[in-house]
Amino acid sequence: MKLTLPTVLSFNGGYVDTAGYLALQGLFTAHVTGNFVTIGAALVFGTSGIVAKLLALPVFCMVIVVTRLVSFNLPPRWPVLETMLTLKLLLLLVAAVLAIAMGPFANGGGAPAIILGMTLVSAMAIQNAAHRIHLGAAPPSTLMTGTTTQIMIDIADMIREVPEVARDPIRFRLRRMCTAVASFAAGAAAGALLFNAIDSWCFALPPVVALLARITAKSSQTALTGTPGPQSAT
Repeated sequence: MKLTLPTVLSFNGGYVDTAGYLALQGLFTAHVTGNFVTIGAALVFGTSGIVAKLLALPVFCMVIVVTRLVSFNLPPRWPVLETMLTLKLLLLLVAAVLAIAMGPFANGGGAPAIILGMTLVSAMAIQNAAHRIHLGAAPPSTLMTGTTTQIMIDIADMIREVPEVARDPIRFRLRRMCTAVASFAAGAAAGALLFNAIDSWCFALPPVVALLARITAKSSQTALTGTPGPQSAT
């Protein structure tokens, strides 16, 4: 699997979402709309974490709006994508410290769990915004439903023998989308395994992966867009 920025982001998306879900009583930190389902489950079964799940979507939305507005006011020497990834890295570092210092989180509705959860949600909001604005040609890094749907459509088209002129673009799209799904799945598996092995210490890995994403950002953005200019957020 080629190490590109979208691949690294997908791994971290799967990892953080899974580790957050397991550590914080069913809170989705990357795929925040999934919390609508877990709110219903919490209400029926009386499990904890309803407040965090209710806060996740507005916090996610607010962080994206603020990030977008701030991006237009950065000094010209600060590339927008790299700056956004740096902010995400810092938030994941804070989350790692909070998780290790305050975990484990038996009560998903307690202040420590909510603080950690919203820090992770904020980090993943920035990742989603960065991906949407700067890496729009790449498959999403935190939501695999649409990507999996397109993979199945493309497979069906290949089976029915579409014209040869259309096969190369389909093969190219399939490679990228399958890589995104595989990377996300690998991150999710790693998140589950490390949470089971070392509990809250598993949150020490996402900042490392975020640093790797920051290092590969410039070359990956250039490869995908061809114009990585500092104010490409349009």
